[in-house]
This record gives sequence, C-alpha cells and structure tokens, in this order.
Amino acid sequence: MTDRPGSGAIRPPLAMRRPITDTRHGVTRTDPYAWLRDAHWRDAMVDPARLDPAIRDYLEAENRYAESVMDPLEPLRQTLVTELRGRIREDDSSVPAPEGAWAYYSRYREGGQHALLCRWPRDGGEEEVLFDGDREAAGTEYFRLGGAAHSPDHRYLAWASDRAGAESFSIRVRDLATGDDLDEVIHPARGDMAWANDGKTFLYTVIDDEHRPRWVYRHRVGMPAESDELVYTERDPGFFLGVDRTESGRYLLIDSHDHTTSEVRWLPADEPTAEPQLIAGRERDVEYSVSDHGDDWLILTNAGGAEDFCIARAPIGATGREPWTPLVAHRPGRLIEGMLVFADWLVRQELEDADSRLVIHELATGEEHVIEQPDPCVEVGVMPGLEYETDMLRFAMSGFARPAQVFDYDMRHRERTLRKTQEVPSGHDPEAYVTRRLMATAPDGESVPISLFHHRDVQAGADTPLLLYGYGAYGISELPGFSPNRLSLVDRGFVYAIAHVRGGRERGYRWYREGRQAAKRNTFTDYIACAEALIEAGYTGAGRMAAHGGSAGGMLVGAVLNLRPGLFQAAVADVPFVDVLNTMLDPDLPLTPPEWPEWGNPIEDPEAYAGIAAYSPYDNVAPRPYPHLLVTAGVSDPRVTYWEPAKWVARLRSEGEPSGTVLLHTNMSAGHGGPGGRFQYLEEVAYRYAFLLYHMRSSGTG
Repeated sequence: MTDRPGSGAIRPPLAMRRPITDTRHGVTRTDPYAWLRDAHWRDAMVDPARLDPAIRDYLEAENRYAESVMDPLEPLRQTLVTELRGRIREDDSSVPAPEGAWAYYSRYREGGQHALLCRWPRDGGEEEVLFDGDREAAGTEYFRLGGAAHSPDHRYLAWASDRAGAESFSIRVRDLATGDDLDEVIHPARGDMAWANDGKTFLYTVIDDEHRPRWVYRHRVGMPAESDELVYTERDPGFFLGVDRTESGRYLLIDSHDHTTSEVRWLPADEPTAEPQLIAGRERDVEYSVSDHGDDWLILTNAGGAEDFCIARAPIGATGREPWTPLVAHRPGRLIEGMLVFADWLVRQELEDADSRLVIHELATGEEHVIEQPDPCVEVGVMPGLEYETDMLRFAMSGFARPAQVFDYDMRHRERTLRKTQEVPSGHDPEAYVTRRLMATAPDGESVPISLFHHRDVQAGADTPLLLYGYGAYGISELPGFSPNRLSLVDRGFVYAIAHVRGGRERGYRWYREGRQAAKRNTFTDYIACAEALIEAGYTGAGRMAAHGGSAGGMLVGAVLNLRPGLFQAAVADVPFVDVLNTMLDPDLPLTPPEWPEWGNPIEDPEAYAGIAAYSPYDNVAPRPYPHLLVTAGVSDPRVTYWEPAKWVARLRSEGEPSGTVLLHTNMSAGHGGPGGRFQYLEEVAYRYAFLLYHMRSSGTG
C-alpha cells in the first residue's frame, strides 16, 4: 500500500488481532478486531476521556497516520476552507415567523459558530436575543442545540443542549422576562418538548441507558425535575417515543414508532394532567400520524393497503381504524410524504419519480391545486409556521445550482412572495451549471433515477472525475437541493450525481420496501447500475468515479466496494454502518432493536442472518484492489459506534489489498453529526474534499 500524498508519511498502524468466534444458526464466524469495542462503551460515549487506553492509543495512532498523509494537502484544505466560508453569509438570519404579538427567527453573528434565537415585536421594536448559542458553547469542545420551544404565552423558552455528541440532552427553562435559566435541569432527555396551553407545563421524553427514548414525563415550570410525573412508558425496546403539539394548539401528541410501524396517543393541551388516549393500536407495518381540524383527526396513513399513503378523517375521541374515512385517496406511485394543517387548508407534500411538489387542498370545498415549480431537479418543502388561522404558507425551494429561496404563498389568491434568497457572498451564477435527470436500468429491469449537475464549461468524457452519492435506507429520499459546498468540486471539473437507489422513497413506498431486509441487495446493485449508466452516457469512465455516502450510505459504499471496486478511483465513507451483522446481533446497542424492521433480526431468523452476512462490508473484506479510501468516525456516536469504522479499516489493511491510501479519521470529541459548530463542520468538509481532489486528479489508484 502506498503512503501518498505525504512522502514523509509514517507507516499505517496495524491493529492487534485478538480473534473471537461466534456461532449462530450453525455458522461460525471469526472476528479478529472485536476488542476495539470498549466494554464500558456507554461511559465512553458520554465522556470520551473514559475510553479504554489501548483503544484510544490505536485510534490516535490512526489519526496521526491520517495527519501525516494529509499534511502536504494542508494548503489545499485551507484554500477550500476559505472557499466554503466565502459562500455562506456569516451573519445570516431566517425569515421571521409571526405568532401573536411577536415574530421569531434565528440568526448568526459574524464569525459565530452557533445560532442565536431571537424575536422582535410584530409591529416593530427592538430585537430580543432569547438564546445565544456562542455564549452557551463557550469553553466546550462540543455543543449542539437540540429542541427549543417557547411557551404559548411567550414567557418561557424550553431548550435542550448536548455537550458530548452522544445525543443525550439536558433541558433547561429560561425566563424570557429576565433572561435567566431557572434552577431545574432535566437529564438525560431526547431533546423534544411539547408545551401545554397553561404556559407552565410541557411534556418531554427521557432516554434509557441504551439511548432510546423510553419515557414521557410532565414538567411543571419552577419545580425540580425530580418531582416530574411519568405520563407514558414504551415497553417495546424496538420503539422510539416523541412528543408534539398539533398545529391548532388544541392537543398534545405522544408518538410511538419504529421505522415501519406507529401508534399515537393524545391529550388536550388545556388539560396536561389528563390520561393520554389511544387513537389506534400498533399493527406491524402500518404507519400513521395525526393532526386535528374541527371535530376530526386528519390522519396520514398507509393503512388499508394504501402503500403510498392516503389522508383519512376520524372523529376525535374515536378509537381504532374502523371510523377512518377517506379524504385524500391513495394513488400508487404518488407518495404523500407529509401534511400541514391550517384552519382552512390542508397542505400535503408529495414525491413521485424523485420529483417533489406541494398540493393545496381547501378543506371547505375539497378544491386542490399544485404550487408550480420552474423546472425539474428541485427540492421543495413546507416550512411549518407558528400560526394556524392564516392563508399564508411558507415553503422553500432549491436545486443543484439554484440557491434556496423562501416564499410566502397566499393559498386563497394563489400568489407567492419571495421572502429570502440564499446568499452566496463570493458569487454564484446558476446559469453556469447544467442539471440533468437520467435513468439507469437495474439488473432486474427496474428504472433507477439519477440526478446530476456540472459546470456548463465541462465537456464530460471518459476521464472526467465524477462523485456519485448514495444513501438508500429508512425510506429517506435524497433530493437535488442546493449545497454551496459541492461547488468546490463542480467548479474544479467534477460531475456531481445522486443515485436515487431503492431503500429510499423517491419512487414511492415500494421503492423503500424493495431496498430493505431480504431485498437489501437491490440498493447496492442499483448504485452500481447508476455508475455504469453514467459511464455509458459519457459523463465519466471506469475507475474515474468517487463513491460517497454516510451512515447507512457509508454501508452502501462499503458493500459496493466489495462488489465492484474497479469502478472507483476513490471513496469517502462518513461514520459508515459497516459492521452490520455484529451490530444486529447485539440487542444492547442503542439502535439494534429499532433497526430490526429495516435489516432483519439475525438473532431469531436464519435467513436474515445469511442475508446480512452476505453483504455486511466488514464480513466481506477480501483480497481485492480497493480504491483510495477515507473513513470517518466519532467516539461519542450512539448511532454508528466508533468501533465499526475502526474494525473495518483494520480488516481492510490486514485482509484486503488496497491499491492506494486508506485513512481512518476519528473525531475524539464528537458523535454522528461531526463537530457542532458551523465552521468546524466546514473544516471537515474541506478535509474530505482535499482527499478527493488529490486522488481524483490522475487516472489509476496506485
């Protein structure tokens, strides 16, 4: 293996092999690097200083190696950092959202890492800074603001913060009249909260030792957290809890769900001590969410065979699915992703063939219209406001080359008003870029959409560098929105493409169903088909592509590199979920039981075991010419634990045949989302891009 780009790079560390064996369903596997999982990982996740010294030494050795290799690229990385910072308005602010006598918004100060939450009088007056993220983050290595919600009477702000990256939040209550936080501190919490109408009470969720939101509690402002009352307990370790407040403000909701099943309980926002009432019990693979309108629930659901979801009505107080009557019918292939309810309007967000749209439904008449968009390959989404009795909808739209625009849309008169266009201070001309939608043909004949863009001056050919991004899990749709960061690649001659592979919902719920559990291999073969289609269409050549994905998308990268490494010159796998089988065999890990509906349960199901074993990147490393590879991890990550990428890299070095550089970069004080500050994040992006730009400059991977 080469040690480029740094000619003075130290040799890569070699992890000790301490093989252990595991036998399930008559199959014995050997894991040589299981020791990289700290026996006290829960403690280390919350406090990285408590990580086992031997494991810390290894991770730090990997970081030193990565630093030695990347050190000659520091001028390029710094150039990229300057570029990336130059494309964001440092004192940016959101469009104020009116509610009652106030308008609420967030903003940044010049050079600030974290947001300020602010308001001003709706009819004019001085700004009030409710929360200063930079001040709260001072003196900490990591800071992230979670949920933040003001009370209905505008007197208090409940806010949640994570200071380790482990997604274990502390909730505090700020008196907005004085600017001081009250004495009570709630910990450990998920970070969500839902205020009752008395302005003194809110519901919140509490996580267990495995970082799963397991309980809903009721807090009374001014009372110690120890006196909070338990409202609901989730008994199934595979289900997560969340709390919310309906758009009308009349009801509080408790949502229990995994990736494919849900149930909802409610209580009046005027009676926060009431017993929560069930709307409909959970039924495997049936999802629903609710809001209220008049005397009815409006229910977004896939019940009754509505695979791509429909919207139903049911009387408030009714229990079970029998009273549900259709309001918006199911149409196969048209996925209803979400809904937003106003006093007179129902807004739904739809997705079909990777195209997103907003549909306005007048509740009194049933009349509908679509908000027209200027061109394809755009991402459009609603921005929930704070007011219910209004005709104004706020939505955002962006495309690969089109900076995000925020509009206020008068639903009654069908008129839009531009409220904000994302600024690119260093300059940006959308007309300088070309966007395209292609279709690839998968091995089973399925058509897989590809969205791509490049600079208009690029004459794509066999030697053109191309970055192919993919995710393909949990029904998450990756759409072609604007990212100013990508311009640093595209302006240097790259083609940037998104493979809308199965496992997402870009082509409806079927698209998700055909990319999970026993059908998971479709995700990988779809991605390969997209790569081949891009070569055939003349946008790049074999060995001139870079693969990129994070989390479950990092697993996609790992699986694809095992199947077709020769297609790629380089790859970046961010916090990759690569030790899939071992993780799904361990029910004590934070996300394992909730993940079984996505991947299958290999503990109980031999077929699930065999299926996961066949694609799990860590279990399928073999002597093959892997491309240049950058892998990232976070010690505090509760989603993809740090040892997954660490074990994978160790195995690639010992059992693979990488023809280029393999780097592991572990953030020793952050989790799944990387650093908490916005400029700290750009440092990570620049690191990734410097790696890609260097290794994609010339053909070959040697």
